[in-house]
Amino acid sequence: MQIKIPYSWLMAILVALVLLLFAISISIGHVWLNPLDALWSGAGSISAADHLILTEIRLPRAVLGLIIGAALGLSGATLQGLLRNPLAEPGLLGISASASLGAVLAIYTGLSAAFAYALPISALLGALVAVVLLRALAGKSADILTIILSGVALTSLAGALTSLTLNMSSNPFAALEIVFWMLGSLADRSWVHVGMALPFILLGSVLLLATARALDALSLGQDVARSMGVNLNRTNLLAIFGTALSVGAATAVSGAIGFVGLVVPHLLRPLVGNRPSHLLPASALGGAAFLLLADIAVRFVFPDKDLKLGVITALVGAPFFFWLLHNVKKRTQL
Repeated sequence: MQIKIPYSWLMAILVALVLLLFAISISIGHVWLNPLDALWSGAGSISAADHLILTEIRLPRAVLGLIIGAALGLSGATLQGLLRNPLAEPGLLGISASASLGAVLAIYTGLSAAFAYALPISALLGALVAVVLLRALAGKSADILTIILSGVALTSLAGALTSLTLNMSSNPFAALEIVFWMLGSLADRSWVHVGMALPFILLGSVLLLATARALDALSLGQDVARSMGVNLNRTNLLAIFGTALSVGAATAVSGAIGFVGLVVPHLLRPLVGNRPSHLLPASALGGAAFLLLADIAVRFVFPDKDLKLGVITALVGAPFFFWLLHNVKKRTQL
């Protein structure tokens, strides 16, 4: 059932929600801070320690939550429109798994200990290698089914190699670091991580948003889209490379965070309707709000526990996935 709401109102509500959650995110923690004191009155209105916490710890974490959530939500909406599959999400193409493999190898080989930025760089390289392999497997004029099967194969291969690396690790501390990183988190991130991820996420988001008009046409079927002059091969490339850049960069700095790209588009689609060009920006804002809220929950519900962000998103996303799968099965039986 679709709920009628003006699109401009919905976008305004989502922007306000993101701003509210962003403000809460930089306020909450072991030390509660009022960001307005620093933003409006200057650093002199709060202590040097509080100002350091706000600007060097809380702000980078909140900014990463915003841009990573937006990247995951946008890529999920794009892939669901491209593949015309309500169960599609960024992990479907093997990009997240390959980025995780790159990071795991950096930890296993000791590069992350010798060079602080080896882990995100290796994860990003893993995502880019996945795109090259996906393109090689799918071919220049691959159809949707070939892309999906290629992505599943890459996911399985990356998962197997990650498990092999973890199994072969003789250092228990490295193995523990690998497991923790794979659970996903925004804790202990800095402006360096923001600077590393932001350019790739912005470029990837531009590529994904460029598919909006083609996805509108594809919602009417491939034949109709071709008759309207849509270049399906170009659209596939934009979606794949956009997802690789944005999700690969996100995974590189935060670890594996799943289900955001699956849940958010489905929550917003009844409000937006069946126009992908409207759903894409709404999903970006919704993904940002979803991940900021999840990160707030990590710090608020269990303040004394190092609960990982990926655990929270999985606890929300897995039941939602089963419910969605049940609904899809019911519709196919009608």
